Amino acid sequence: MIRTRTRPDPVVQTAAANEARRYENRLLLILFLAFGFVFFDRQALSFLAPFITDEFDLSHTQLGTLSGALALTWALSGMVAGRLSDKIGKRKPILIAAVVLFSCFSAAGGLMGGFLGLLGARALMGVAEGAVLPLSQSLMVEASQEHRRGLNMGLLQGSAAGLLGGIVAPLSVVWVAEHFGWRTVLLITIVPGLLIAAWIAKAVREVPPGGGQVSDAAPAAQAEPKASVREVLGHRNIVLCTLAACCYLTWFVVIITFTPVYLQDVKGYSSGTMSAVMTCFGVAWVLWGFLTPAISDRIGRKTTMIVFTSIAVLCPLAVVYIADPLVLGLVVVLTYTGLGCFTLIMATIPAETVPRGALATALGLVMGVGELAGGFLAPLVAGRASDAWGLETAMYISAGGAIAVVLLSFGLRETAPRVLQQRAARGAVSPTATAGVDA
Repeated sequence: MIRTRTRPDPVVQTAAANEARRYENRLLLILFLAFGFVFFDRQALSFLAPFITDEFDLSHTQLGTLSGALALTWALSGMVAGRLSDKIGKRKPILIAAVVLFSCFSAAGGLMGGFLGLLGARALMGVAEGAVLPLSQSLMVEASQEHRRGLNMGLLQGSAAGLLGGIVAPLSVVWVAEHFGWRTVLLITIVPGLLIAAWIAKAVREVPPGGGQVSDAAPAAQAEPKASVREVLGHRNIVLCTLAACCYLTWFVVIITFTPVYLQDVKGYSSGTMSAVMTCFGVAWVLWGFLTPAISDRIGRKTTMIVFTSIAVLCPLAVVYIADPLVLGLVVVLTYTGLGCFTLIMATIPAETVPRGALATALGLVMGVGELAGGFLAPLVAGRASDAWGLETAMYISAGGAIAVVLLSFGLRETAPRVLQQRAARGAVSPTATAGVDA
């Protein structure tokens, strides 16, 4: 019996490929906006802190508690939501619910009459927001072409947060608060959130066109037994990345929480000048979020971590010692380099260190522990220390977190493929081979 093989129709293949690319770009835009508004809502409280403090008479400890409570529920929610979505095999309904709920809880903060009510609203907002990133990441990975996977994830996680949370937020939040009150800022955040949720419901698919563009190795990897936490911690890089995440989140959360209050209360900047300086943080966030990972592809992850984190140490110190707002804004753009390193320690280095079957465990461990320590505990400690010794203490704590990351980075094992290939090529040229060539 002669079997005939049916050749795929090139026209059908081309149409399917075009549809997949259009969906990939559309999904990237939707998730970019979704996670961007997550960070917009998360950062809004920092820029509103001077206004809220005046009305509620908050101490620095209470301000740090507001930031830390959201980070705590964010970390726990992210780990639980990822596991839940894997168990039920659904991500889209959980993502829609998360976007709707974080929008509602953000708006609820504008209705609260005191510290405890605002604390509860922010904690519940963290429960909803923590689910957005892991669900968005998994949807984006499956829809991405292999050569664009890293770029898409960088845009989704880094640039979205930097653009909407770091640039749009300080400008719009402070302007609205000055003209209409800080409560209005939180109340109107429900509008974009509900619109994005509706867009997700209409346009996002549980399975992308063609069943996903993950590599052929993925099914085999999914069949691998899940690694235990002990096995994951057997990799030196994972231990160092987990510790570095704790310290780097201390650097980030403390500086972004206390700088707006420091600029207005200690340096005497107007709210408009403060928002302009804080916008420089967002510009640097977007800029270094692209450049730092790209540079690490060429010079190596370890070298990049050491060099750019050393520069990041200077950023909180500049907030203390530079008086002129124009100069401070310029220095912030040049020294706020740490956000580009976040991708390296929380995703790239762990992904290049552990087997594919252990990737989810490694990433969950690094991000979860880092958020709990650096995002939850650090602002509480910094707030208490600032009440005791002054707000500049928070900036010194932030700088200390970056210094700790520099020291930890010296222990990392290089994982950048290009750098490893170059080292292997140099090692392959033995003295005997060189002598033969010379002869």
